[in-house]
Order: sequence, then structure tokens, then C-alpha cells
Amino acid sequence: MRTIRRNTARVLPVDQAGRVLLLHGWDPQQPDNQFWFTIGGAAEPGESLVLAAARELREEAGIVIDADRLGEPIEVSPIVFSWAGVRFEQDQTFFAVAVDDIAVTFAGQDPLERATIDKHAWLYPGELEDGTERPADPEIPRLMRAAIAAVRGPHCPGAARGRRHIRAPPRVGLSSY
Repeated sequence: MRTIRRNTARVLPVDQAGRVLLLHGWDPQQPDNQFWFTIGGAAEPGESLVLAAARELREEAGIVIDADRLGEPIEVSPIVFSWAGVRFEQDQTFFAVAVDDIAVTFAGQDPLERATIDKHAWLYPGELEDGTERPADPEIPRLMRAAIAAVRGPHCPGAARGRRHIRAPPRVGLSSY
């Protein structure tokens, strides 16, 4: 299996109700194994992570923001997973951003994204913990809480208390796409 090592920027948009925008999709080699995942992808050569995050948000969800609105990362963590027959070893930098009344569109997605992403939803962390919906990575509900706390405050429903920037240990996930 081929291995790709990369740095990614991931974005957790948080609406006024304290819900986080996630995408739903699957590995093209395992279409029946569906999951929710965060918006984001690899930084292009010479591109900063904050600019990559703003670009990925625009491409994958049609949300255009000034990269300065992303601020400091809420987490930096490594993950190893396979997707489409490729092993990915990546360092992920997560950003949170508050959004209000945003329309989501998949018009900017590339062909592979359009073929493997079927919908989006504004979700609360608990919706991925109650067993009815499955996150690509079991850490996503925790990351959602950190994003909610970062942009809406620690007292917003679903928010976590704690540090704003965390360096997590390496983990192996299903997919972070």
C-alpha cells in the first residue's frame, strides 16, 4: 500500500445554535462504510495552514471567509488512516470559525469529493455519540466541543471546557479524508 505523508488544515464551522457543520461520505473502496467527517484537506506547497483551511472551506462547502477569522488552531494532532487504498500519515491542524445563516454548496468540490460525499449537516456532538451516526474518527465529538467552546464560549450547549490548543498523541482512525 502506498503511503502519503501530509499536513492538513481542517475547519469546524459553528452556527449560532452551537452546531458544527460536518460532511458525510465514504471511502470509494468501501461505499457501505459511511461516516461523518470534518471539512479540510492537504495544504498545497507553500500554502500556510490557515490559508489552506479557508480554501478547503470554500472548495468543500462553498463557505467563503477571510482566513484571519480562523485565528489560532484549536488542536494539532497526528493521525494514520487508509482511504482509497492509500495509507495517510498526516498532521492535522484544526480551526474553528463562527458562522451565521450560511448556505452550503458542493459546487466547488473536485470529482472525487462529489463521488464520495453525499450530504452535510449541522450536528451537535451528542448526535455522533448516541450510536445513530458514526464519525470517521472517534475524536470528532470532542473536537466539536472544543470548536463550540472556542467560538461560542464554554457555556454554549455542547461546549467543552478546557485548553484551547492541544497537542494530542498519535492515533489510528477510520478516515479523516
